[in-house]
Amino acid sequence: MSDGNTLHEDIPISTVDSPSVVLELIYRLKIKDVMTSAVITAKKTDTLRHIQAVMRENYITGLPIAEDRRLLGLVSIDDIVTALDKGYIDDTAEERMTKNVIVLEDDMPVSFAISYLNKFRYGRFPVLNKNRELVGILSSKDVIRTLLVEMNREVLRLEKIQHEKAPPSGEVSEMDFKTTRYDFELAGHASTEIKKALKRLNIDPKIIRRIAIASYELEINQVVHSLGGTISCSIQPEKVIITAADKGPGIADVEVAIQEGWSTANEWIRSLGFGAGMGLANTKRVSDEFIIESSQGAGTTVQSIIYLNKNGEDNE
Repeated sequence: MSDGNTLHEDIPISTVDSPSVVLELIYRLKIKDVMTSAVITAKKTDTLRHIQAVMRENYITGLPIAEDRRLLGLVSIDDIVTALDKGYIDDTAEERMTKNVIVLEDDMPVSFAISYLNKFRYGRFPVLNKNRELVGILSSKDVIRTLLVEMNREVLRLEKIQHEKAPPSGEVSEMDFKTTRYDFELAGHASTEIKKALKRLNIDPKIIRRIAIASYELEINQVVHSLGGTISCSIQPEKVIITAADKGPGIADVEVAIQEGWSTANEWIRSLGFGAGMGLANTKRVSDEFIIESSQGAGTTVQSIIYLNKNGEDNE
């Protein structure tokens, strides 16, 4: 039995090194903006034969089993094929459905949907809200369709304001943002606003992309691992300094923490698609200077410095 189906369409977008316009979209858009809200479901007492008919009539290959908007399980086209082959097509969904279903949450950034689709290679994922209610279904087609529409709008917008771009002013600009623990709905706000400010200054897109990666990774790290904190951006004539200071548990061994794949995230965080252990490693990779100070019980401060006279190709 499977969580999804084999009819998966790859999304050829990297959540790390895609063009800055694409990165901004996949970090700004939430899953609720992309998903299909009209969810077709079945009851746990429905037979697999009935579910097969529903799939055929609606041209879908996976059906959530729900009761009062509570997700109970999932039946995929693979499950139907197996039931036909082994002769239990008249069994109920409750007897044969997959109960340990991988889900997405509606306030997650689209970047996590892309990671899920490409990692697990399932055709669709149920989407839950904060109350754990089933509110949508997301497939690769949903993501691709929405991104095409949004990218077209973004291109038109950029063309319209191209002649209005201001030159670098030479003045220091300061930006400050607060983060809250587990507030995934606002995760990515700071990095989006920082990118907007850099674009208005006509800074090299390659440099903007590196700064965007650093600010986003540090912002997500605070949301996931700390008790909340601040993201500060200092835009100076020769460099940009991103400073992330949190009120968290601190890091016992900094050298270990900046290694790729190291993470202290619990199972719940990992089930949401976070905690892969790449945040600090990615930030260090795109930085010209990387400074981290931490003490257990007193929080962590990370500083990423990126110079504006370097395109940083070696860092990407």
